[in-house]
Amino acid sequence: MADDDLVVVRTFMNHIEADLAKGALEAAGIESAISADDAGGTRPHLWTSAGVRLLVRRTDAEGAAEVLGTPAATE
Repeated sequence: MADDDLVVVRTFMNHIEADLAKGALEAAGIESAISADDAGGTRPHLWTSAGVRLLVRRTDAEGAAEVLGTPAATE
């Protein structure tokens, strides 16, 4: 995935929720990635500032939003 092709489909408060959503997308055949500014997991308290972001390809955003039950990404 090229970075310019990615959009945030949803932001979570922790990695557990993001991992569960990523699994739901994988089950639906949608490739995704998790991004968090938490120093590689060593500083989980940093999640509160930016959250844990679930990224998908721009072309998959609508399908991912449907799977997750959220509005489609507009970025």
